[in-house]
Amino acid sequence: MIIRKEEQKITVNEQMRGGEGSVQLRQLLAPEQFCGHGRLFNQLELAPGCSIGSHYHNGESETFYILQGTARFDDNGQECILHAGDVAHTPSGHFHSIANAGQEPLVLVAMIVNS
Repeated sequence: MIIRKEEQKITVNEQMRGGEGSVQLRQLLAPEQFCGHGRLFNQLELAPGCSIGSHYHNGESETFYILQGTARFDDNGQECILHAGDVAHTPSGHFHSIANAGQEPLVLVAMIVNS
C-alpha cells in the first residue's frame, strides 16, 4: 500500500491535551490500518511556543521521533530537551507532554500502539 502525500489527511488541533496554541497533524496511517494493534501514526508540527499538554497513556504506549526543531519534553515528571534524531518513548501507565522550545517549527513523528 502506498499513501501519497496529497492523500494524507491534515487536521489542526487547538490547545491539544490542554496545551498552548495549535498542532498540525498529518495522518500517515489510519487507525484501522493497525488491525487493532494501535491507533496513531502521524507527523506533527508545532509552531514556536505551541505545546501538547500533559496526559497519561494507559493500555498503550506513545513514541516520538524528532525530525526538526527543539522540544522540551516532560517524561513522567522529568523534563529534558530533545533535538532532531532523538526518540522519546512513553510506556503504558506513564505521562508526558511536549512543547516547541525553539524558534523554528518542531516536526516529529508520533506512534501510539497497544500494550
